[in-house]
Amino acid sequence: MEQPPTEAQLLEKVRNSSVEDFRVLFDRYQPIVFRHALFQVREPELAHDIVQETFLRIWEHRFSLMPNLSFLAYALRIAGNVGRDTFRYRNTRERLKGRLPQPALSEGDDPEAALQREMLETQLATIINKELPERCRTIFLLSRFERKTNREIAELLGISVRTVEHQINHALKTVRQNLKGYL
Repeated sequence: MEQPPTEAQLLEKVRNSSVEDFRVLFDRYQPIVFRHALFQVREPELAHDIVQETFLRIWEHRFSLMPNLSFLAYALRIAGNVGRDTFRYRNTRERLKGRLPQPALSEGDDPEAALQREMLETQLATIINKELPERCRTIFLLSRFERKTNREIAELLGISVRTVEHQINHALKTVRQNLKGYL
């Protein structure tokens, strides 16, 4: 029984323009990049666009891939940049378009609860994206939003389980400290 290729082997083949191996990387990491983008933008269609743009950029710059570095961290960094670029573009468009009236709430909506939930989600996203170092953020998102075990994360990123535990503890401490005013 043949072992599946390692990430480093795949990256080396992709550097040599192997479309088949790029497809394997895409299939392996697309769900994780999608969830990362979805957490960032909270819109499934926009998250799909970010994933497509992320992998397009990776393919266009495939010659600079480094097989000894984590592909997932690289892909997530690009997805984050694409997401930020998307918001910058959207914000500029919105400023130029002017203000639109907000839709009226239906009778079943609790405006206060909805506002509190939205504020908490926004604050949490801000803390994760701005307060956590990149590796810590990646590990935290894999743990809490991808539901990966510490061992799975360690294997995926090529680090020790202890490092994963330490990074998750650091992320939780940072989130707790920054959410004191909301809890």
